[in-house]
Amino acid sequence: MTKAEIKDLIQKELPQLLAQDPLVRDFVLRTVSEYYAPRTEFDQRFNRVLDELQRDREEQRQKWEENTQRLDRIEAQNSATLAEIQKANRRYESTIGALGSRWGLHSEASFRNGLKAILEESFGGEVLNLNEFDDEDMVFGRPDQVEIDLIIKNDTVIVCEIKSSISKPEMYSFDRKVAFYQQRHQSSVSRKMVISPMVDDRARPVAEALGIEIYSYADTVENL
Repeated sequence: MTKAEIKDLIQKELPQLLAQDPLVRDFVLRTVSEYYAPRTEFDQRFNRVLDELQRDREEQRQKWEENTQRLDRIEAQNSATLAEIQKANRRYESTIGALGSRWGLHSEASFRNGLKAILEESFGGEVLNLNEFDDEDMVFGRPDQVEIDLIIKNDTVIVCEIKSSISKPEMYSFDRKVAFYQQRHQSSVSRKMVISPMVDDRARPVAEALGIEIYSYADTVENL
């Protein structure tokens, strides 16, 4: 009998023998046990694999949480640093603004004092700085103090606006100051003048329309 015939015979008869003969069944189980792990051993191996996977997953979770916390700390530090930079920048801008404001006021006062000295001492004119209360809301649309610079000689009255800078709305305000002065003092004005190193381009057409003369650094530079 060949091996093929023996194999066919085993495949044909073995199932019936396993079902009917306990000795044959035990023999087959002992024979194949060397090639297949028992159920309990398989379960143990499977559980070990699951435990390892669980440990790996837990380690990865912990690392993720640690990285997240580290990133949160870095973000908090960056936010705090940015806040300090912004705070310092605001202080810097506030300081620069305050210095610029004081510089502008001091420059205006210095120019006004110099103009007063020249015109009064050398040309016999009179330079006045009026500060009057507008209770009729003519200039600013509300009751407020109004400051007006005047140059007077004989019958000539010149109203000046001496400012470090002047905008379009301020040009309109200056014209209302002139009207306020004329109404309050019942006096006509010969000339309206703005003296400022920085005049907003949008204010120039307004000045021209209102008959206001402008004397500015920009005009001097353009004429050089």
